[in-house]
Amino acid sequence: MNAPYDGDRAQGTGAPAPYPGADPGGQVPAPAPGPDRDPYVQDAYDRDPYRSHDLSAQDPVAEVLYDRASHPPPPPGTYQEPGPLYAAPQTAAPAPDPRVWAQTPPPEPDGPSRHLRYGDRPGTTEFVGVDALVTTAGEDEPQTDAFAHLYRDQQATPGTAVEDAPVAAPAPSKPAGRASGLLKSSALMAAGTIVSRITGFLRTLVIAAAIGVGTFNDTYQIANTLPTMIYVLVGGGALNAVFIPQLVRAMKNDSDGGQAYANRLLTLVVVLLAAITTICVLAAPVFITMMSPKIASDPDQMDVAVAFARYCLPTMFFMGVHVVLGQILNARGRFGAMMWTPVLNNIVVIATFGAFIWAFGGFTTSGVSAATVTPEGVRLLGLGTLLGLTVQALAMLPYLRDAGFAPRLRFDWKGHGLGKAARLAKWTFFFVLANQVGLVVVTQLATWAGSVAEKQGHPGTGITAYNYALLLWQMPQAIITVSVMTAVLPRISRSAHDGDAAAVRDDISYGLRTSAVAIVPCAFAFLALGVPMATLLYAGSGDGARNIGYVLMAFGLGLIPYSVQYVVLRGFYAYEDTRTPFYNTVIVAAVNAAVSTAAFFVLPARWAVVGMAAAYGLGYAVGVGVAWKRLRKRLGGDLDGAHVRRTYARLTGACIPAAAVAGGAAYAVTQWLGSGVAGSLASLTAGLIALAAVFLLAAKRMRIEELNAMVGMVRGRMGR
Repeated sequence: MNAPYDGDRAQGTGAPAPYPGADPGGQVPAPAPGPDRDPYVQDAYDRDPYRSHDLSAQDPVAEVLYDRASHPPPPPGTYQEPGPLYAAPQTAAPAPDPRVWAQTPPPEPDGPSRHLRYGDRPGTTEFVGVDALVTTAGEDEPQTDAFAHLYRDQQATPGTAVEDAPVAAPAPSKPAGRASGLLKSSALMAAGTIVSRITGFLRTLVIAAAIGVGTFNDTYQIANTLPTMIYVLVGGGALNAVFIPQLVRAMKNDSDGGQAYANRLLTLVVVLLAAITTICVLAAPVFITMMSPKIASDPDQMDVAVAFARYCLPTMFFMGVHVVLGQILNARGRFGAMMWTPVLNNIVVIATFGAFIWAFGGFTTSGVSAATVTPEGVRLLGLGTLLGLTVQALAMLPYLRDAGFAPRLRFDWKGHGLGKAARLAKWTFFFVLANQVGLVVVTQLATWAGSVAEKQGHPGTGITAYNYALLLWQMPQAIITVSVMTAVLPRISRSAHDGDAAAVRDDISYGLRTSAVAIVPCAFAFLALGVPMATLLYAGSGDGARNIGYVLMAFGLGLIPYSVQYVVLRGFYAYEDTRTPFYNTVIVAAVNAAVSTAAFFVLPARWAVVGMAAAYGLGYAVGVGVAWKRLRKRLGGDLDGAHVRRTYARLTGACIPAAAVAGGAAYAVTQWLGSGVAGSLASLTAGLIALAAVFLLAAKRMRIEELNAMVGMVRGRMGR
């Protein structure tokens, strides 16, 4: 067996360990060839017997004055040749203890340096993982010379030992390539999210045209919301916040690229969700009663809601499978599938409700309600909803095969890191629980207020109006902020594990300022143009479209703290801190529930849901203040706050006059053309043009650098 180190060759003989460059037989070391020296030319003086003596001993005068008894000369072979006068000193390579055979290195703390090879340094070692897959997309990798080892002895420098095998040095990363990779990944995810959101809006339009936006749609909304709430509660939040960072780490450190860990995680999700889905389907009446006592008190609505729930609840199983498979692909740099497959779900649901309209007529002609809908109609809508999520999950399999991942069940969960992830997920569970409790309170109050308001002649004021407005309001967040942070999050996680707080701060600041360029104008656009947006999109649902517009206006400005909260919490997740987001979410949910309850009792039934929408944004505004202080403390008291505040202040200053002008223009066109489809389209177009013109003019005067950079990038892409 070959000794692992040169210092081990003399073990067991009692001889001292040879030094680097020494002859194995204990002879005088041969000098390393210089840069201009032919290593194959024999040197007649290489075997000079006096080379190993002290240089002063070769002087006959100094020899007389040299006291060898007090200062004996060094043993043969230990004299080192003098190097260049001004050369930097060479760093001595770490040598093993000659008394121990292959000494075991001391244990290292958890972090990015734990699995480094002997002699590597964490500060100079380049990691290759998800971040490299994302940020070096489209770059040409350097080709290594397969014959370098044949002439490596000619490339050696003085004082450097020749390695036994060639090792290719990692190529330095290119800043331009990293930025280009992030832009490509963000663009791909943004494109998929845009198409998914567009088809999602088409789905809500078809649903509203088929069953309206009143109490009958409320029963479908509650049944369709239940599986999402339960899934997020039992594991969805933990998957995104805890298990996926662990999966990325396993992909970097494990010899199989994290394949075994991914299969164990997939098996755990399949088993857990299958059991929970079965229990929830049997307990559907209990969940409906919990979500809306008002609906449970009406026998017709209760029967329809329970029937919808038993068709919709199995979708939580396919939600979990889709998320796990999508995150496995994300960890391998394949970001498109998870963003594009929901389009298939939307298409299936659109076809289902389109078939309902073809069979039973639209809502404006049929006036369908919980008391008049047929069992065949309920079965058609329920099965179509379930089929949509099934197709969405199964569509991930071809992408997995293309990525080289072979899914299979593995039940060897113990001792492979899932326990640590589960302990971290404990706080994520409480985080989601607090959020869902607030959502249940809002659902109960909104369905009650909507039922009362509909009896007073105001349809579209219940939970359906709340959900439809919320879906439209969240679109900029899902397209812009989520796409930017999904591409940047691997880099934030790596910086956090490296202990580089400055890099984490810079990436958080980048995410906040970049997303704000679009988020802030969108928030003011919802405030100024919410009514024409809703009346245009939901014109086929009857008189309830205008009430949806009022709810959308109330959501409006809350989009700013909602987006900021999302970015700030990514900083805590990068440090595997799930407790702080839990406490923060408790605050947000408490404020939301408290203000929503006050709106329910103080405002008339028609305006109660509008007040609840405003409470949603207020809760996130309070939560941002708390989360910001805690993250700033975590990063050493610096979060680039002055830069971020200046950007948001300037954007807000540019949006205020733009929103005022846009709202006035839309109101004037509506008074002239009415609130029908043509009038809504004209007023919305006029308002958007006015808002964009005034905003760009004011932003140019304020010299908002993030906006100028974006405009310059767009002009560069267009070749202008």
